[in-house]
Amino acid sequence: MLHIRNVTCLFGQKAAVDNASFQVDRPGFVGIIGRSGAGKSTLLRMMNRLTHISSGAIIFEGRNIASLQGADKRAWQGQCAMIFQQFNLVPRLDVAANVMHGLLNRRSTLATMFNLWSDADITRALEILERLGIAEQAPKRAEALSGGQQQRVAIARALMQDPKVILADEPIASLDPMNAQIVMDTLRRIHDEDGRMVVVNLHTLDTARRYCDRVIGMRDGRIVFDGTPDQLTTGVARDIYGADASFSETATSTSIEALGRAGDDAYAYAEQMLA
Repeated sequence: MLHIRNVTCLFGQKAAVDNASFQVDRPGFVGIIGRSGAGKSTLLRMMNRLTHISSGAIIFEGRNIASLQGADKRAWQGQCAMIFQQFNLVPRLDVAANVMHGLLNRRSTLATMFNLWSDADITRALEILERLGIAEQAPKRAEALSGGQQQRVAIARALMQDPKVILADEPIASLDPMNAQIVMDTLRRIHDEDGRMVVVNLHTLDTARRYCDRVIGMRDGRIVFDGTPDQLTTGVARDIYGADASFSETATSTSIEALGRAGDDAYAYAEQMLA
């Protein structure tokens, strides 16, 4: 279905993504991991055509996405929904209107200016919110919601597009462990129930192992690992993150249990120092 073929993104002389290649043959749940600055976000933005592609090709169902322009490019962005770390909602608009904004690239300028929505659009938005467990939030302003609720609204907006591919750029990076789990459970359920391809950037190894069918590791713009969660050993993780033997996976964890262990370790260390 999707073939990333030798793609490179240059900003001046620096390669944010450097000759990256991988292929997804079916609608899988793919995680991309790596430290900050590894090129994860740039790669996803290239796939959605939000960032320029200096060289290479992105083939989806036999079509080179990298060459699309104008209306064809906008149509692809409708099929390839993007979910951002900072939600990108309109704070003063109600939740239902934010969800329906997933249809903006299919609407006329006049309908958008006057915020005109069909009964079918409104019904679909409410059905998606119901599916995600936040239908009661529909009339509230987006700014009144918690971070986890706002991210689920952003997921609902993506579903409103009825996309073939969902790209999520570190969707849980700004959330507490409980809301992070809810958001990841939601994305996984959408993949399982709808058969949609999901590609998600993550910075936590335990999350990648728990939710993803396949994990891609990036370092300095290059893909340095491509395998199953079981193959993502601590040694492989050290290579991806460029860490030495002191590297601890607990430091990258978002799970409540791991955070508790990290706190216990820190407390024990402090006691040793004070003894």
